[in-house]
Amino acid sequence: MLAIGVVCGAITAAIAVFIPWLPEEGAKEAGPIDDVYWVVTIISIVIFALVAGVSIYSVFKFRAAPDDEEDGAPIHGNTRLEIAWTAVPTALVTAIAVYSGIVLTKNERVPEGTRIVNITAQQFAWSFSYAGEKMPASGELVLPVDQPVRLVMTSKDVIHSFWVPQWRLKQDVVPGIETKLLITPDRLGTYDVVCTELCGLGHSTMRAQARVLTSSAFQAWMRARQQGASTGGASQGKALFTANCGSCHTLSDAGSTGQVGPNLDEALPGKDTAFIRESIVDPNKVIAGGYQPNVMPQNFGEMFSEAQLNGLVDYLASATSKGS
Repeated sequence: MLAIGVVCGAITAAIAVFIPWLPEEGAKEAGPIDDVYWVVTIISIVIFALVAGVSIYSVFKFRAAPDDEEDGAPIHGNTRLEIAWTAVPTALVTAIAVYSGIVLTKNERVPEGTRIVNITAQQFAWSFSYAGEKMPASGELVLPVDQPVRLVMTSKDVIHSFWVPQWRLKQDVVPGIETKLLITPDRLGTYDVVCTELCGLGHSTMRAQARVLTSSAFQAWMRARQQGASTGGASQGKALFTANCGSCHTLSDAGSTGQVGPNLDEALPGKDTAFIRESIVDPNKVIAGGYQPNVMPQNFGEMFSEAQLNGLVDYLASATSKGS
């Protein structure tokens, strides 16, 4: 029986260890969370091996002969075994709970000087604004490497859920309250921000990018955002469209193929800039045939500065007039 259990455990452990289940860690908080995951996984493998070993052994050891149709002998049970299989799981679950609590408590300690980023979720987009910085909200989350950031999140409509797989931590974003996460990104790169709470028709497209930059590159990005708030321009309009609109709309000039909203290559040719602006800041005023209201975010007029909004309108007018 012991040999059978060892074989079952070895096979399961090999599958767990050699298949890369988890994405590469991208934050300081990810390591301790992975440790909890592997502790629980190892405990589960041991229990599985023991149960599988006993089960397989019993199938062969105690099976009835083909011609044996008698009832099995009555047995009372084993008090010591029953105590053991009650006490051991209780101890394991308690230990896992205590260990997980310690890890989460450490991950939630906020160091002095932590940057605050306010996140607003709305069907079906994320917007990110930086507390204390004079610049408009962004459609992408940009953070400096190795610096703690406190994410303060709220929703304008339904429950969403913020998750970057490489950071491990996930947090629901709930209307009417603020939820928080502390993140210290420690790996440069670009990551997907995913909504993991079914939030409506465009749930699958509610994604954004999180970019982790060096400290100097982050400061340069901040300066460019602050300057862009007053300069705008069609080139910036294309960047704004790609970051905020491309996942929901098709526009050949931007290379986007979103299907949630109208195809802009078909909907905008012949429309003037006033119509385009109105469609951005008040998207429910005119609903294209076959589409539902309250799908497009209602806050783009607040997210973008006047110069940025002008740039986005100019870009869309130019991009959709090329083929007309």
